[in-house]
Amino acid sequence: MRTVRFSTLWMLVAGLALSGRASAQAAPEDRVQVQMRNVAFHVDSTIVLGIRFVRGELRRTAPGQAPWLDDKHSFVLGIDSARIGITPAALGGLLNRYTFAYPGSPLRKLAITLDRGQVVQHGLLHGISFTVVGDLTLTPEGALRLHPTSVKAAGIKVGGLMKLFGLHLQKLVNTDQARGVTIAGDDFLLTPAQLLPPPRVAGRVVALEVNDSEIVQIFGAEHARTAAPDPLTPPLPKAENYMFFRKGVLRFGKLTMTDTDLMIVDADPKDPFDFWLDRYNRQLVAGTSRNTVDHGLIVSMPDFSKIAGRGGAGGQ
Repeated sequence: MRTVRFSTLWMLVAGLALSGRASAQAAPEDRVQVQMRNVAFHVDSTIVLGIRFVRGELRRTAPGQAPWLDDKHSFVLGIDSARIGITPAALGGLLNRYTFAYPGSPLRKLAITLDRGQVVQHGLLHGISFTVVGDLTLTPEGALRLHPTSVKAAGIKVGGLMKLFGLHLQKLVNTDQARGVTIAGDDFLLTPAQLLPPPRVAGRVVALEVNDSEIVQIFGAEHARTAAPDPLTPPLPKAENYMFFRKGVLRFGKLTMTDTDLMIVDADPKDPFDFWLDRYNRQLVAGTSRNTVDHGLIVSMPDFSKIAGRGGAGGQ
């Protein structure tokens, strides 16, 4: 047994339905295959995506350069199938910290809740408090459409933001600088994958579920006629919470793995694997690793929440 230290290792994803362009693609058989189950992936300290399952691949973005987990711009995650949930608090955090975080944004202090299948959005628009209740549906292109059914401004019910301000919301909100959102009339169109920081994601949301605790996006292949790939068989087939990378060439830290065979497994399977990319090294130092007879590598890590208060070497 030997312990291998490598820095930032990636996951993702969330998200959901961005057509990330790769300037140079390896042949499909050379791409790193990816499978994940039951991962609570940190976008930052408080925004977490609930990945039930992801099956996809890493696609290089530069010719002759394998995906490098220390450089989130070196690859695109192509999703063939996935089931990913996001809580209303996490969605509100994405809108505040990433989508509308540009200078001069008219939308501030957004908070999202869910009520009997509808989305309730509170916030400030040009300093005026508003509440929008709307239906969340899926467009044929895989975007999330939030259509208002009730609008209140400063506590007064109005017939829509257009009625309140005398013009369409899209004329009030400049989405050229916003990430992952466009506006048609009074409807918000969200492309969830674009709401996220890198790595880029390519995939197509084919179904949507909304309950009182989260919004769940179900992904299918990017092209409707493309058959989904077979599930991967990880070296620990009974593991419940893990990230598994197989085939192709993958770089991490100072190492390069050919015919990649890397499994990151949750040390405590009683709850989802709590993983934070930006603090990955702390989880690695607190865990263990071992080689397999097929020259693969299995890394067992504790949940980030269980080491968050610890100091010592490896902290970031």
